[in-house]
This record gives sequence, C-alpha cells and structure tokens, in this order.
Amino acid sequence: MKYTVIGNTNVKISQIGLGTWQFGSKGWGYGTDFTRKDAISIVHKALELGINVIDTAEAYGRGKSEEIIGEAIKGYDRERIIITTKFLPIAIRPSSVVKALNKSLKRLQTDYIDIYLIHWPAPWLIGRVLNHMERMVDEGLIRFIGISNFNLGRLRKAQKKMYRHRIQVNQVNYSLARNQVENDLLPYTQREKITVMAYSPLGQGWLTGKYTAGNTPGGTRRRNRLFRSKNFKRGEQLLSLVKEIAEDHQVTMAQVALNWVIRNSSVIAIPGVKNLAQLEGNIGSADFELANDEIDRIKKTLKEFHPRLLM
Repeated sequence: MKYTVIGNTNVKISQIGLGTWQFGSKGWGYGTDFTRKDAISIVHKALELGINVIDTAEAYGRGKSEEIIGEAIKGYDRERIIITTKFLPIAIRPSSVVKALNKSLKRLQTDYIDIYLIHWPAPWLIGRVLNHMERMVDEGLIRFIGISNFNLGRLRKAQKKMYRHRIQVNQVNYSLARNQVENDLLPYTQREKITVMAYSPLGQGWLTGKYTAGNTPGGTRRRNRLFRSKNFKRGEQLLSLVKEIAEDHQVTMAQVALNWVIRNSSVIAIPGVKNLAQLEGNIGSADFELANDEIDRIKKTLKEFHPRLLM
C-alpha cells in the first residue's frame, strides 16, 4: 500500500481508499448482488489490508451506507481510521449543516468526522456553510474541511471564504476516462497542497475491460454516458493501450487505471467494490510503477480521446 498525507497536514492516508456509494444503494445491486454482511466484510478486509480511508455520504443509500460503516468499525481503533462523509447543501438555512453532521455522527456511531465535505457546490450558501464548518473544527466535531465536485474557479472562491482553517480536500470525478482535472485543477491543488480524492477512478467499470458496447451495466450506471456505444468506439485506442500495458505488467486493466490516478502523491483513489476479490485487486494497483514511456503513450492517447459525456 502507498500512503500520502491529507492536504498540508501530517496525517497519513492510504492512496487507495474504499468508496461506499454502493452500500445500501439498490441501484448498485444492494440486497441482491451483495448484502449488509458482505459490505461489513469488505470494510473489515480493507482495514486489514492497509486501507485507512473510508468514504461515504449522507445521500448514499439514504444514510444506510453510514450506518453500515458505523457497525463495521466497532471494536477497531477509531484513531487509525479516516472517515470521510458528505452532506448535500440543499436546505435554505446554512445552519442545516449542523443538523446534517449530527445525523451522520449518529449513523456512523462516532464522536467526530475526519474529513467533512460539501457534496456539491451551492454558491448562494457556500460562505456561511464553510463558516459553520470552521466552528465545527474548533469544537472538535470534524478534523478537516473538504469540498466535492468543485471546479478550479469554485475552489478558489471557496478558499477566499475561509477565515481560521483551510480546505484540505477536493473530491472529484477523475479517471483515465474523465481526466480534465489534469489540465488545471490538479496542478493547482498540487501547488496549494490540497488532496484530490478521485471518485469513479475506474469510470464505474468502463476501464476494467468487463464491458463492451453490447454488454453494458444496468442500475445506477445506466446514466453514465461512457457506456454509450459511440464512446466505446471513441475509446478503442485507449482501452487497447490499457490492456496492452496490463498484460506487460501481468496485472489487470483496472490496476493500470488506478495506478495512473495515484501516480501523483497528491491524489488518492476511492473505488467502490462489491466483493473481496475486487478489493484485493484495487490494493494491488499500488504494487507497480508505470514506465516513463508508458506514461507518455497514455498521455498521447488521451489527447485523441474525446468522449461525449453531455447532451
């Protein structure tokens, strides 16, 4: 396992984390493909194998994800676990963040959250919400403040709203298939010592080689435009290269895709898993290094890959 630190702190965090959007969410097959017992086993195995960051949100499974994690970490040394959760800034009152935090603390069965994030930008509330979060840090309810799905411009504006603390984390959709953050956001966060948490680092499975234009996933991933047939056509060269590099290293395509994301020490990946084999595969992505010529070939191929992700 590779480790880095959170933002400009000295708090160690694993570069492969555990994403738990799928816990409690029927759209990911919860209750059919896997159960609460399976989810708890995944958390236990992740901690055993060196993962120390678990990512969730109040919206995942309408709170069930947090409840499952709260149950799973009973008996473990809480100080060795980095819990990340998020709230949706959709209420009229900025103070609603206080109520949201208390509910998350109860579901997670903990006295504090390590990294608390604003799930989506809400420009009309952001300043006052961040001020409430700063007070939460002062009160010991959260350790670090984070944001999610903020582009560079919004991140900069959010930073200017801070008085006593700083934004340590920005969680964004980042993978080989959606790599726009490498153009502007990632260089900035590296310079400012802000950790980037990459969610959907496998393109929700698009980069694993498991799916084709004639074999696409259902459930939540039906809305992912990467799985449209024209995007598979546009991505043939990229997927072929990832497969070739995987074979050369005797690893999987998923491991190459994850390795690409975490090659930068300021980035951690939080892929979701539904079984222990996937979990162990994710952890193995930190066990090799891409050669310089492989990185150059991928960069060249990415310049020619233009998926259509919007209407």
